[in-house]
Amino acid sequence: MTVDDPPRTSATNNSPENSSESPHRPLKIAKYTEQHDNVETQVEQNTTMGQNPRTIQRYLVAIEYIGTRFSGAQQQAPNCRTVVGALQNAFHKFIGQPVSIFCSSRTDAGVHALSNVCHVDVERISKRRPGEVLPPHEPSVVKKAVNHFLQRNEGDITIIDVRCVAGDFHARYKAQERTYFYRLLSGPEHVSTFEKDRAWHVPEDLDLSAMQKACKVLVGLHDFSSFRASGCQAKSPVRSLDEFNVIEVLSSPYFPSEKDSETQTLVDLSCTSNQNKAIGEASLGFGMRRRHRCFVVTARARAFLYHQVRLLVGAIKAVGTGDLTVSDVECILEAKTVTANAPMAPACGLYLANVKYDLP
Repeated sequence: MTVDDPPRTSATNNSPENSSESPHRPLKIAKYTEQHDNVETQVEQNTTMGQNPRTIQRYLVAIEYIGTRFSGAQQQAPNCRTVVGALQNAFHKFIGQPVSIFCSSRTDAGVHALSNVCHVDVERISKRRPGEVLPPHEPSVVKKAVNHFLQRNEGDITIIDVRCVAGDFHARYKAQERTYFYRLLSGPEHVSTFEKDRAWHVPEDLDLSAMQKACKVLVGLHDFSSFRASGCQAKSPVRSLDEFNVIEVLSSPYFPSEKDSETQTLVDLSCTSNQNKAIGEASLGFGMRRRHRCFVVTARARAFLYHQVRLLVGAIKAVGTGDLTVSDVECILEAKTVTANAPMAPACGLYLANVKYDLP
């Protein structure tokens, strides 16, 4: 899970946690250099005419990443590979000087992001004339250039959007709400190679209706002491969980054929579990993998406690397997201690889906 609240002290995080892209090939560094030279020539002319270009630009940067090979988002020990560290290195190679990255949400090791957001301040200094300040890069240039350096390395993090913002805009404190998804795969078969570290595999069958009832118990304003891990730095355990639900979706990866369309063998989520299972079994041939049932949990709030989403998912999963009842979840919430809760869900199924801002 993530820690979305401001820390109580200046201590470092203890967590282990759209503009369209051009279809053309990434720009080569030589092209950037040529572009920079042209801008620098213009700046030299402007300076002669007495114009003073803006020195520092703050950018809001949206990123996606696979969390498997990161020791979390936040910068940690020098030997730990982090999301912030990878971004800072790429920006350093692009602009030729170090920068500081500030993330909206500090995801744990193994947690993925469909869209995490950070901000960075960039002062563009001339490489031809050290000390001379140039106008800020356009957001599209920042996106393509930094992605160029990111993809040259592991390629498990990508910038998906960039925007210029005011110098006092903070990616973390200006966030209005955050949405997380959690994926569960249910079924006795081994998880697909393509799903490794992308979802929580639960061998037992899950009772969707029971899980949905348990979710309703947890929506709203509550003291979530039973759903925050030790070490949480938030001053108060009271949070408003604006959305918390679970649905069943098509398992992924799945590539439907024309025959599937004609015979309607795509899983109909309005069918019962037994009907879906029968459809799946009937369509199998030799070498065809039996698909798991796939569930997606959605959690949305302004801010979350440390490991809150993973503890929430752990509880409703236990309801789905029959280890807990809906009444048990109510008792866990009222107990106001994490020791009363079910085991926490693993990091691999958690995705930061979206961070919402009030942007002009």
